[in-house]
Amino acid sequence: MFVWPQVTAGPERLLLEHMLDRNRQALIDTARGLSETDARRRLVTSLTTPIGLLKHAATAERIWFQRTLLGLDESACDGHATGGDGSFVVTDGETLADVITEFERASARSRVIAAGFELDDTAMHPRAGEVSLRFVYLLLIEDFARHAGHGDILREQITAAAQRR
Repeated sequence: MFVWPQVTAGPERLLLEHMLDRNRQALIDTARGLSETDARRRLVTSLTTPIGLLKHAATAERIWFQRTLLGLDESACDGHATGGDGSFVVTDGETLADVITEFERASARSRVIAAGFELDDTAMHPRAGEVSLRFVYLLLIEDFARHAGHGDILREQITAAAQRR
């Protein structure tokens, strides 16, 4: 569901931060309220599930803010911080509420980390090379918007299936 942005003018950093937070929330909204079974429902051949998208997004937060900008080793991060299919894996013991909380916690830590950088400050990423905070914001805005779209489609399919029952 489209919601108008609350911030539509102002300094570039404010707009970037707002759009990233907006897409973080949009991704959460695609899964919030689903049953544990529906949150794990696989409707595509990949590991993409509503809960898996949130788990993946928390990993992305750690990769770009903790590992790339701060330069932390994966073992120093507060959760999974390696990309690939493993970033979508949710254990049987984790609930949707747990994974939402994990993503919100990773996002909050990213905000704190970003506050220590200017938009043009750079760090090295092993595959992308030199990246600025501005690039990280833009990349995650794009990534989370795309995944929120995936989540919207999955939610639509889950809701339609439930109505047919």
